[in-house]
Amino acid sequence: MGKREIRDSAFTAARVSRIIIPMQDVLFSFGIIIIAGALFRRIRPAGIDPGEVRAVINACVLNLFLPALCIKTLYQSPVDLETVLVPATAWITTGGSLLLAAAVYAALGKKMHLSPREKGVLIIAAAFGNVTYLGLPVLTNLFGSTAAKYALFYDLLATTPLLWLAGAALASRYGEGKSFDLKESWKTIAFLPPVWGIFIGMALHQIQAPLPLSVLKTLDMLGSLVVPLMIFSIGLALSLPKVRHAYAVFPAVLIKLAAGPVIAHATARMLGLTGVALASCSIEGAMPAMVLSLLVAARFGLDVSLAAFVIVVTTVLSFFTLPAVIYLGSLVP
Repeated sequence: MGKREIRDSAFTAARVSRIIIPMQDVLFSFGIIIIAGALFRRIRPAGIDPGEVRAVINACVLNLFLPALCIKTLYQSPVDLETVLVPATAWITTGGSLLLAAAVYAALGKKMHLSPREKGVLIIAAAFGNVTYLGLPVLTNLFGSTAAKYALFYDLLATTPLLWLAGAALASRYGEGKSFDLKESWKTIAFLPPVWGIFIGMALHQIQAPLPLSVLKTLDMLGSLVVPLMIFSIGLALSLPKVRHAYAVFPAVLIKLAAGPVIAHATARMLGLTGVALASCSIEGAMPAMVLSLLVAARFGLDVSLAAFVIVVTTVLSFFTLPAVIYLGSLVP
């Protein structure tokens, strides 16, 4: 082996260490918190219902802590081309995954003996990732607090609107619950507090409003609660129900954890994103199935047990696939 090969090998090894070791630390910490949430769900200390705890946590995060984080992050971040390109990547990635999953399950649905309720859940689970509840903590722990904006752009300006538009329409078609109402979906999106937080933060930055240090400190303290509460809430939501046709989740898992990051990385590079923005989009594309898909499944009469099963399977597997996605993405010039 020549000097150049030795030097290249050493460089590659150092690169692996810089990526994999921090990721292992992050996922180990998240795993402990998720297990704590799952144990809370199982033990029910003081007889507290874990579903009620999760509902309260989610309400606090959605209506107070996450909007505060959005305002602080966007107030301190310049509005540039990434503000458009990151959501564009998310729209293409999520939409592409949705079409791919729909085509796969249209072809395999009869062979797998899937009901429309099961098919709809699997298509949605394959397309929509847990890009805030897990993506935000992963990005901020890997790249620092400034990377939070990529998770917020990816989710609130693309993934969540798509869920309540395309996802809800698809769920209504396959489900046995309420019918799809486009006006209601737009209303849901428009009144999401974190979406308002993004635009308030961007507006304050654009007019260069001098926020007092006490206000910034308050926003920082509120926003710092988002990550641990989100991770704990994932643990509260995880259960392993008995489902029919468990084997049918395999295509959805493959699309979500393998095809998703490939589509995201290729799209982001095509649009000209580089560095942390490119890596963030690739990682967001590799996130496990969205916990919020449980709500959509319940609202539109899809198979809720199967939705929970896919979330558990993809979340557990993501602890192995995410480091691989991050490493492989770093090798692409």
